[in-house]
Amino acid sequence: MPVQTIGIHTDTRDILDHARKDAKKRGFEDWLICDIDAHHIESISWHEIIQYIEDPVVKDNAIRYYKQRMGAPPYGLNGDFGLRYQSVGGRIPMSDDRRETVSETDVHRDVVLTQRAMNSLGIDYMVVFPTPMLFLGMHPQPEMEVWLGRAYNRFMIERILAADDRIKTLAYIPFNTPEEAVRTVREVGHHDSVIGFCVTSTRYKPVHHNDYMELYSVMQEFDKPIAFHSGYHWQDPSLMTVNRFLGMHALGFVWCNMVHMTNWILNGIPERFPRLKSIWVESGLAWVPFLMQRLDDQYLMRQSEAPQLKKLPSEYMRQNCWYTTQPMETTHPDALKVTLDMINAETQLLFASDWPHFDFDLPSTIYDLPFLSEQAKRNILGLNAARIFNLDPTPRKKL
Repeated sequence: MPVQTIGIHTDTRDILDHARKDAKKRGFEDWLICDIDAHHIESISWHEIIQYIEDPVVKDNAIRYYKQRMGAPPYGLNGDFGLRYQSVGGRIPMSDDRRETVSETDVHRDVVLTQRAMNSLGIDYMVVFPTPMLFLGMHPQPEMEVWLGRAYNRFMIERILAADDRIKTLAYIPFNTPEEAVRTVREVGHHDSVIGFCVTSTRYKPVHHNDYMELYSVMQEFDKPIAFHSGYHWQDPSLMTVNRFLGMHALGFVWCNMVHMTNWILNGIPERFPRLKSIWVESGLAWVPFLMQRLDDQYLMRQSEAPQLKKLPSEYMRQNCWYTTQPMETTHPDALKVTLDMINAETQLLFASDWPHFDFDLPSTIYDLPFLSEQAKRNILGLNAARIFNLDPTPRKKL
């Protein structure tokens, strides 16, 4: 059998042909499947997104730089595009660029690409995140996160979400500027297709600071969750000692969420805002039992340092937090079984594909786990998300 060659022009449906067959084989037509983490390569639509920038000077600079193609990253973004290792030496290029042919003209090109992925993966609802913008938390100009985050939200709402109500998003929150974060939640929180709020985790802001209490209160009023989407930052002083992308990817996506989770729990955010759901995205699951055990062990010896807690840290992590599956560490099945039990996966775990990144997962990753009941599989693949995000639980996929 010839090896499939994949390039930036390859049709999504061809890349995911095996996924469509996989979904049909397992009878997913009658299963609600929600993908809580897929990605939009927003830099391809940058010439449109920058039209939504409110500051006239920043907008003019962005348009001029885009027209002149000055530099590799589009104007305003701070990601280190020179360290392009996601594509594994160019062998898996989907997350670097998407240039496949789209003939449809009645909806935006990005809508078509998302629909192709949904229909091929057997997805009923897909939550779409940006990609290069995940680095904005480390931008040296905090106001740039405000301008670009707001522009991206407006672009998504008007051009993408309005075209297909199966496509959802967690609105980008400019977390480094708390007052603007509150403003963003108030402005976009009422949109039905904005089902929550996203904080990109690679940043040095303490999530427990009093500056964020109003933000959490407003999010709780909207009854929509906050999601911490992890990422990597190779310029972090500790991670700079790692000389392989493999090691940085393994540690970086976990480290930022571990730090935020520790502060989130020990400073009693779940007690202060009991109706605010938190979701921890794209950092895998293996770190969660480790952190549960470490925090419980230390808390039992130093409870006076976390006076707002009324139960063990692990209990908050098991009852008040939700986790996405990708990238779920499957190489040690017994350890995975213990992990899913410790996080109460039947109610707290949400399926995520992370399409189109090199390590994306199919729904069968959950379906094929032998130690889960059918009800647990149905919950993880879609019913948990329907409950958390108030989605219609009726399957709507097109296979």
